[in-house]
Amino acid sequence: MAKVYGAVTIDARRCKGCDLCVVACPADVLELQPQEVNDRGYHYASVVNPDKCIGCAACATVCPDACIEVYRVVEK
Repeated sequence: MAKVYGAVTIDARRCKGCDLCVVACPADVLELQPQEVNDRGYHYASVVNPDKCIGCAACATVCPDACIEVYRVVEK
């Protein structure tokens, strides 16, 4: 049986670090960068545990700036 998992991409340049995606993620895939900031001066979200992503797209749904895209990948 094929295994389905997710792949998350984040546009760090547009992210304003609102933390909504981090809270919405049930698999603890995302976190805000504690040290780095983007060009706008915000601590942006980043993927820290890509192997845990289940592809639910909860993070992309709550993102107010549409900075997140989630893809479902099928592994055969």
